[in-house]
Amino acid sequence: MTQQKTMSGTAWAQLILLALIWGGSFPSVRVALDEIGPFTAVMHRCLWAMVVLWAVVLVTGKQVPRGAKIWGYFLIMGLLNNALAFSFLAWGQLHIESGLTAIFNSFTAVFGVVVAAIAFADEKLTAPKAIGVACGVLGVATAMGLETLTQIDLRSLAQLSVLGATLCYALAGSFGRAKLSHLPPITASAGMLTASTLIMIPVATLTEGVPSLDLLPRTWFAISYYSLVATGIAYLLYYSILSKAGSGNLMLVTLLLVPVAILLGHVYLDEVLLTRHLAGFGIIALGLVILDGRLLRVLRRPKGRAQ
Repeated sequence: MTQQKTMSGTAWAQLILLALIWGGSFPSVRVALDEIGPFTAVMHRCLWAMVVLWAVVLVTGKQVPRGAKIWGYFLIMGLLNNALAFSFLAWGQLHIESGLTAIFNSFTAVFGVVVAAIAFADEKLTAPKAIGVACGVLGVATAMGLETLTQIDLRSLAQLSVLGATLCYALAGSFGRAKLSHLPPITASAGMLTASTLIMIPVATLTEGVPSLDLLPRTWFAISYYSLVATGIAYLLYYSILSKAGSGNLMLVTLLLVPVAILLGHVYLDEVLLTRHLAGFGIIALGLVILDGRLLRVLRRPKGRAQ
């Protein structure tokens, strides 16, 4: 088993900041959807985040990747991690609350464990991981409710759409590990966002018309936040935490951002979640804690062992 890295005070501060930033992305996307379509919203997210990351690549003097093969990998990553995942999330938010979207988004870590177990020999699905996955599935089923499983309407399809986004994230994570792990993370992210921008410009134009720049100030504020801050700058923060604390600790952000999204959705969008939604999140959270593994290690530690 990989040794769990410890969390310094700086890493905790960055983790909480990232949770606040990503938690705010869900209601900001919902605000933008009041004036623009979901594919146009995604196009803006990829485009402006791409500009931020390429600026960082150029300022830091990192080499720009060349060759058809590596850009083919960027195309696959951009399709999975941005174009499809962001589109599934945005379309879902047209029909369900942003807080509920954040709850289902936390299932990404569960899908990630399952996909990694299939893709990599060193990521086997151990008994504790299987229990964590089972809790995650039960939590999602609880949050969805029986009516989602027994009837098909826009709301149930929206929930399934958000879960589709989490599967895309999980597939992208394993693909990125297999094909792009040799590249600096910022360079890989910039290439990925470039590919997704090239995908989303024609998709948005053909389905929702030529994107207009004549938008309400609140729409531009929302776009600026979820593209520049919650995507571009958040990627930089994400990789900083990853280097300090490791991927196991970074998984905690999927838990921390949910209360932020729920609170902001309630305050600014008048969203109210049902008891089953919160109960489902609690079960998903338990699953993620089990997947994280540190609680089990603490419980197994001999009582007389020095701390």
